[in-house]
Amino acid sequence: MSQKVSPPPTSTNCLPTLVAKERELSWQVASNILVSFRYAWAGIVYGFQTQRNFRIHVSVCGLAIALSIFLHLQAVEIAVIGITSGLVLALELLNTAIESVVDLTVKQTYHELAKIAKDCAAGAVLISALVAVLVAGILLLPPLAHLIVSAL
Repeated sequence: MSQKVSPPPTSTNCLPTLVAKERELSWQVASNILVSFRYAWAGIVYGFQTQRNFRIHVSVCGLAIALSIFLHLQAVEIAVIGITSGLVLALELLNTAIESVVDLTVKQTYHELAKIAKDCAAGAVLISALVAVLVAGILLLPPLAHLIVSAL
């Protein structure tokens, strides 16, 4: 019994040419692991190019890790900051994916369930970002305060 493969989905909105070319046949199963990584990287690039909040989170993540290294935090503390920051970035990409699928589904119309899906995805990002700020504050503020006081 053979299954038919459905044709690739069509969309009325225009994606940037670069992403569109790379993703032309993305509805098919990737032929090898390198192609899978290329698709994943295209998603990260798309998020960085189109999502202001993703760029902000990447910047704050980089700053937190750089400050961790500068303050000579222990490896486990840097890892905790990296994990919480990575979670924020991953959830931001999932938020973007959910928003895209919802927009594709409802097109230009309003639907209460679409609003709920988008709001919940954004709420997940917000919670993870607040937890990341809390973790970074707990780990970074004491050595930073000590450094400032000792400089005075």
